[in-house]
Amino acid sequence: MNPNPWPQPAQQPGAPNQGDMALFNSVFRENCPFKFVFGGVTGFALGGVFGIVMSSFEFAGPQLTPQLQELSTKEQMKIMLKDMGNRSYSSAKNFAVVAAIFSSSECFIEGYRAKNDIYNGAAAGCFTGGVLAAKGGAKASAFGCAGFAAFSTAIDYWIRHSD
Repeated sequence: MNPNPWPQPAQQPGAPNQGDMALFNSVFRENCPFKFVFGGVTGFALGGVFGIVMSSFEFAGPQLTPQLQELSTKEQMKIMLKDMGNRSYSSAKNFAVVAAIFSSSECFIEGYRAKNDIYNGAAAGCFTGGVLAAKGGAKASAFGCAGFAAFSTAIDYWIRHSD
């Protein structure tokens, strides 16, 4: 006897079934090494876009010196685009490191606690901020921990309560 009396909709040919989706979730979405790589790759991509946008607004690029003014417009554009590319690449690397550390630490904390709540993001933010500021000493690590934890908690709270 069928425990569900309602007729089930026909599945589209080629559409993933529930078992495939469960496998995808368990292998990819709950896998900490995957989250580390995925966080790093998406952080790199978003950081690159952010770097391009921010470098176009920044005036700290190649200064308009008399030597630069004497070059053709094509050469000036080449220099400016190379500077934008360098800044974009630098921003992409930084975002990749932050995203990889945060996403993997949040995954490990969530696995350890066996809960999915706002405290995982806060702890991962604290860990990420502390690690990134470690070269500056204990005080810098403490401020990095507090800052990243506060930001992560605020974003997590907003996402969870924006329904």
